[in-house]
Amino acid sequence: MNDMAKNLILWLVIAVVLMSLFQGFGSDDTNKSQIDYTSFNKEVSQGLIQQVQINGQEIKGLKSNQTPFVTYIPAPDLDLVNYLIKNDVKVEGTPPEETSFLASIFVSWFPMLLLIGVWIFFMRNMQGGGKGGAMSFGKSKAKLMSEDQIKTTFADVAGCDEAKEDVVELVDYLKDSSKFQKLGGRIPTGILLVGPPGTGKTLLAKAIAGEAKVPFFSISGSDFVEMFVGVGASRVRDMFEQAKKSAPCIIFIDEIDAVGRARGAGMGGGNDEREQTLNQMLVEMDGFEGNEGIIVIAATNRPDVLDAALLRPGRFDRQVVVGLPDVRGREQILKVHMRKIPLEDDVKAMVLARGTPGFSGADLANLVNEAALFAARGNKRIVSKEDFEQARDKILMGSERRSLVMTQKDKESTAYHEAGHAIVAKLVPQHHPIHKVTIIPRGRALGVTQFLPEGDQISQNKDELESSISVAYGGRIAEELIYGAQKVSTGASQDIKQASAIARAMVTEWGFSEKLGPILLTGEQGSLRSNVVSHETGKVIDDEVKVFIDTNYKRAYKLLTDNIDILHAMKEALMKYETIDALQVDDLMARVTVRPPSDWVDDKESEIVKATIPSTEEAETDKVDAEKSSEKAVVEGKGEVVSDVEVDETETKAPTTTEEDKSDK
Repeated sequence: MNDMAKNLILWLVIAVVLMSLFQGFGSDDTNKSQIDYTSFNKEVSQGLIQQVQINGQEIKGLKSNQTPFVTYIPAPDLDLVNYLIKNDVKVEGTPPEETSFLASIFVSWFPMLLLIGVWIFFMRNMQGGGKGGAMSFGKSKAKLMSEDQIKTTFADVAGCDEAKEDVVELVDYLKDSSKFQKLGGRIPTGILLVGPPGTGKTLLAKAIAGEAKVPFFSISGSDFVEMFVGVGASRVRDMFEQAKKSAPCIIFIDEIDAVGRARGAGMGGGNDEREQTLNQMLVEMDGFEGNEGIIVIAATNRPDVLDAALLRPGRFDRQVVVGLPDVRGREQILKVHMRKIPLEDDVKAMVLARGTPGFSGADLANLVNEAALFAARGNKRIVSKEDFEQARDKILMGSERRSLVMTQKDKESTAYHEAGHAIVAKLVPQHHPIHKVTIIPRGRALGVTQFLPEGDQISQNKDELESSISVAYGGRIAEELIYGAQKVSTGASQDIKQASAIARAMVTEWGFSEKLGPILLTGEQGSLRSNVVSHETGKVIDDEVKVFIDTNYKRAYKLLTDNIDILHAMKEALMKYETIDALQVDDLMARVTVRPPSDWVDDKESEIVKATIPSTEEAETDKVDAEKSSEKAVVEGKGEVVSDVEVDETETKAPTTTEEDKSDK
């Protein structure tokens, strides 16, 4: 039953009770005719009244024709009874009401009790209907898990060996504290787990409790603060009181930045409820009274916003960074999640780890789950390499949009665009290897050129960054060479945005500009620092950004012009196969016969696409046309990149054409 139905039933019950109460207190004179006192006396003298019942100033009775009536005495009349008896009227009296003491109290206090009940109901709803009723909103909401309930161990945590090493001594202390106390050592009272979302911070905290076999209190930072003043501080006190009774134990506070932000930033100043909660937490962690045997583990994605008093030694003594796993860590995480699913022999965790740079532990768990779902849809008994390939493509680029109807012209334009990216990527120095090129629509993209780094990339040099800019413009230049500058589509909007962002960062953040040198010119959120950048410096920045873009734009233009035959051949291969892999790209670049994909089946047509070199006359014609187009672009536009335009969803190429888009993952 949902909340709306519960509220409706409650109000119906209240309405029925009130109606019954008012009806009980009301009179039953609705079916009696009321007459005035003068008429009543006349009818008595005429013998028309049979019997009456006197109750104070109210007279009820029956007439001779059995008609009920009621009337009221305007003033006390002592002779009324004798007058009625003389006229043969049967007179009855009413006994005094005997109301019990409890009933009288209930009747008098019923409205107040009703208001209290309604108040309790609303308070219960506002504080979430916590365990224990409305009067328990000052109690802690921490969930207690006993040592027998926690099955997670360090064997279930992979990809963060350094983090495990930092916390393994906590387990030793919880198991045998005397080992440390003999030498005067003191175990950290607080451990702050820092890292991006999905890296396993909560899992690591549960593994500590599972290994140590101690009670585990779990709570979120947002569970402390309510709308009532003092509730958060009360819950902190109650949580630590419960923990003292279960010591040694672990308290895990997830998303502690919800309550631990730096003080002085709230709207209420020092009286802000969140700050009162933080003050109480600071006192409980390291105040006048000690908390022996209680270890507080907290997790956050934003350690930069936490209060300095919370991070000092004695409270959170140690910060453990749980970062994104490297290739070895990803392999270990995949093996942990692959234990539960049947796999083909060709599925190698190391190969999958190499193809998933930037994936967190949660992403890898999702990858294995998606692969299992793909295998289930195909009614397979085991999960194959192809299922993992489809799962990775879905996570990185979105689901295939085979229902999207593309005209032959749009499909051909997309093929040229993606071929331009691939050819430039093969010819520029220090660029990631190509994994696949596809013109199958995925997500918002009509086509994708996907790269596969050979290892985890920690940093990039100038050559790599400039190569990325050239590759980003390869798709737009390919369209310009084939269709002319007036026919270039808006599909390169994300490519232009990406290339421009790289070029600007090279000038303002990474110090690759010869004129400006290694000076930081940006502040937070990538905006220019107003106290450093003048109007003249801003103009120099724009000029330097344009130099990087123009240089790499012209380089990509020349590479595609010199290899326009490969551009045509790759377009034909994409039109035929829709997706080509690294081996087929190598065949095209070598100008040899293109081998079909391993899973390609074509019963109607056995011939394969060939990257044929045009005849001498055709080659000369293509070269002359390309040179004219290049000269026209340099003279009229001087290689300047046109500004990006807003495009339709179906016309936008996804920003997954270069490796930087993969690093965002």
